[in-house]
Amino acid sequence: MPRPVSNPPNPFESTHLEWLEDTPQVRTEVFEEEAKSILARNESPDIPFRYSLNPYRGCAHACAYCYARVSHQYLGFGAGTDFDSRIVVKRNAAQLLRAELRKRSWTGEPIAFSGNTDCYQPLEASYELTRACLRVCRDFENPVQIITKGTLVRRDTDLLAELHERAGVRVYVSIPFLDEAVGRAIEPGAPSPARRLDTLRRLAEAGIPVGLAIAPLIPGLNDSDIPRIVEAAAGAGATRVFAILLRLPGEVESVFEERLRDAFPDRADRVLSACRQARAGQDSPSAFGERMRGAGPRWEILWRMLEVAARRHGLALTDREIPMVGRRRASRQGELFGDPE
Repeated sequence: MPRPVSNPPNPFESTHLEWLEDTPQVRTEVFEEEAKSILARNESPDIPFRYSLNPYRGCAHACAYCYARVSHQYLGFGAGTDFDSRIVVKRNAAQLLRAELRKRSWTGEPIAFSGNTDCYQPLEASYELTRACLRVCRDFENPVQIITKGTLVRRDTDLLAELHERAGVRVYVSIPFLDEAVGRAIEPGAPSPARRLDTLRRLAEAGIPVGLAIAPLIPGLNDSDIPRIVEAAAGAGATRVFAILLRLPGEVESVFEERLRDAFPDRADRVLSACRQARAGQDSPSAFGERMRGAGPRWEILWRMLEVAARRHGLALTDREIPMVGRRRASRQGELFGDPE
């Protein structure tokens, strides 16, 4: 069981302040645990990776729409502000990962960092669990893909460049909004869009393959920004893009709706209606193959808009999937990975 830390490190008083934003509105509580496992195995066809790694449970980015809020309840916490402020740290993440990659059964498949919560949320500045896990992947020449809103990923540019040379890396930066005020209302603990675009640029300049994630796409709230987001990301060095339609499972729906109505009372009903229209009238389908994409005329218009923007700016567009990477291990172990760099 996770144990509370009486005097946890303050992520906003660290050696990495350059990459961090304002302090959150709620006090952060940290719970440390010795996890029993670190790699989660995915069986859903909606998600393109088989293995993901999450050093943290809960996330201080506090995104109202985060699907991981539901899983926080498994720990006896709430899906609302508990998810934003009661963060569980898997202190033995790197040791567990090293043990997994040593197994004869491990085939060197790519590992997705942040399959659930952001691996570069503020506490990473203090605990450095993500960096330690990346070192393990470098040592075993195991390819990695990262999805993050955290500008702290820039701290690890040297390590990511080395890992890319040895095995293959791709970093997707999630930028759902260009308007900072809108972004701050929906994802109050995440870095500003401008800082995320600068992060894309810095990683690209270091030779690290980077992509844009419009995650989530929220009809009626950020869909009109698609062309400008794609243009800005392409200008910063992104070479590919994917989008995931907003999905609100379980208690996430009430968290999102409350935040939406508080921030945009005049637009809330239209946004919620537009979201249902983009799923052919459904609120949040749970069937495999349908969860991460839309259906119906409104969704087709949104997807076409994204296709046109991606083509105009030379970005590869992926439909529901995130292409994985692979370099040297593929030549030794067969064609394990698609779309090699």
